Amino acid sequence: MARKAVLILNLGSPDTPSVADVRKYLKEFLLDERVIDAPPLLRNLLVRGVILPTRPKHTAAAYSKVWTEEGSPLIVTSQRVQKKVQDHLDLPVELAMRYGSPSIADAIGRLAEKGVEELFIMPMYPHYAMSSYETVLVRVQEEIKAQAPTMTWTVLQPFYKDDDYISALAESSRSYITEDLDKVLFSFHGIPERHMVKADSSHAHCMTTPDCCNVCHPAQSTCYRHQCFETLKALTRKIGLPMGKHAVSFQSRLTKEPWLRPFTDHVLEAFPKQGVKRIAVICPSFVADCLETLEEIEMEGRKQFLAAGGEYFTMIPCLNEHPAWISTLVNRIQDWDQSR
Repeated sequence: MARKAVLILNLGSPDTPSVADVRKYLKEFLLDERVIDAPPLLRNLLVRGVILPTRPKHTAAAYSKVWTEEGSPLIVTSQRVQKKVQDHLDLPVELAMRYGSPSIADAIGRLAEKGVEELFIMPMYPHYAMSSYETVLVRVQEEIKAQAPTMTWTVLQPFYKDDDYISALAESSRSYITEDLDKVLFSFHGIPERHMVKADSSHAHCMTTPDCCNVCHPAQSTCYRHQCFETLKALTRKIGLPMGKHAVSFQSRLTKEPWLRPFTDHVLEAFPKQGVKRIAVICPSFVADCLETLEEIEMEGRKQFLAAGGEYFTMIPCLNEHPAWISTLVNRIQDWDQSR
């Protein structure tokens, strides 16, 4: 019987790049109240009446571009990470996705069958957001309550400036950041501005205080944009990248409401007109390459930048299975295990 265990979590992926499987995946994803946080009736009308009739075909085509013989890049990489972490530990290491398979419900069920009493929950999100970190944690809590109510748990906090995480990013990206680059673009996943305000429990700082991300406040413990900027600062210091050699943007906006700016696609199109012709793009919101990095940035972003007059484009891979990243995960698990 295993007394302690680890659960690694990420966003998820459709089972196949077929339109039917993508529609099923998008339905689960977009009906999550922490992703589209509209009232239930409006959310259902928007998702079922507007998005699902059209978007799955387009999204399925995008998934088809990055799908491998083994399956979804995100799932395949996550499984490899799980195995490599497990090889360093005696504790059981489970893997689950917030949406799709392998499911959180199944993972908690397997852990309960093993007699696990203490669980270390590891959301693979460096930064706090209600549509990523918060929703996966809430879903795990729901399944623990339903299937294993005596199981206790500890959660890995957002690791946006964890020294090991920053060092792993630096080590994995250093060879891509060469002297002849004009800029390194830090493209973070975007979220609606409204989510920033909702995550601020004081309701008086985020998006209200001038230069709010740089004014110390308790709200920053759940402030996605502040945490992105802290990752940017820590990583540029670690690799010695001067201020004038980097820029920041936000990608993957979904709705027409105000989202975090500047938008990555707008920045990529504007760069060549500003004399920025040689760039590298890094996506620190993601620890594993997925649709948003491989298709949106590596394929579509590259095409847009070069069509606008750019000359050289390289995407810095996510941490994926990099040894320094595996060591980071193992270190955090051992820290937790030794503290119990």
